[in-house]
Amino acid sequence: MDAYLTIVGKREVRQYQQRAIPEAVLTQILEAGRASGSSRNRQPWRFIIITDRVRLRDVSTSMARPANISGAAAAIVVAVANARAAFDAGRTAQNMMLAAWTLGIGTCPNTPMDEASLKTALGLPQEMVVPTVLSMGYPAPGERRPLRKADPAGVLKRINRLPLAEVVHREAYRA
Repeated sequence: MDAYLTIVGKREVRQYQQRAIPEAVLTQILEAGRASGSSRNRQPWRFIIITDRVRLRDVSTSMARPANISGAAAAIVVAVANARAAFDAGRTAQNMMLAAWTLGIGTCPNTPMDEASLKTALGLPQEMVVPTVLSMGYPAPGERRPLRKADPAGVLKRINRLPLAEVVHREAYRA
């Protein structure tokens, strides 16, 4: 799959088939996260992969949108050393979501609402921060699927985003 098409065509998936993700596919997704760049190459992240349905339901109780996690085939908890590493957490999460999309796996970033309970349930040190939990699985019928062949310009015309002229400013910001 073309990298640019993957980026402009990536959409969030919130409903998943009840089909397990093969371990080799999960490994590729995790490797994409591990390969992400980080400030001073500190690699402040740790990933907790959850595939057990009972554990997914348990983790979902700490989330803003529990159904995204409880209905997923897997979830990856992205934990980082501290709040200053939030940007690096975003980089690694986006790498994993794009890698998953190229492999036919839908994802959605989810926000923990009860981070303290989540950290306790997962055995994470309290000083660590959990900025996101990625739900993932094969998209359910009716959900968007990765585009294998499409014109990226056509995709950009169809998505609901501000025009480039509104978000790009040359030399200085002009409202």
